[in-house]
Amino acid sequence: MGKTENTCDCDVLHQQIVAIVKPDMPSNNVVADISEFFKIFGDSTRIQILWALSKSDMCVCDIAFLIDMTKSAVSHQLKILKDYNLVKCQRNGKEVIYSLADSHVKDIFEKAVEHLYESK
Repeated sequence: MGKTENTCDCDVLHQQIVAIVKPDMPSNNVVADISEFFKIFGDSTRIQILWALSKSDMCVCDIAFLIDMTKSAVSHQLKILKDYNLVKCQRNGKEVIYSLADSHVKDIFEKAVEHLYESK
């Protein structure tokens, strides 16, 4: 495939299309928030944690054992995920049980996997 095959060489502005799309474009703040949100998914440890929590609620000890990391390292990543409202936790005696924050998180995660492995 040549370098220019996917490049538009026209000088025509499709004014009707631009007029329809422009009012729905997000503000710079929304774009920045979305960008920050997706950066959270850019860490393989956090992906492993989210994957595990998509299957079952778990305590830090179980997650640490499962992904072969220290409890401290897992706790650090869980704090980041919690700060972005991707996970939540509940204390149960001495245990702190983590789960996905809501069904949206699981949906985002499942859609990403589906997209990556769909037949082309």
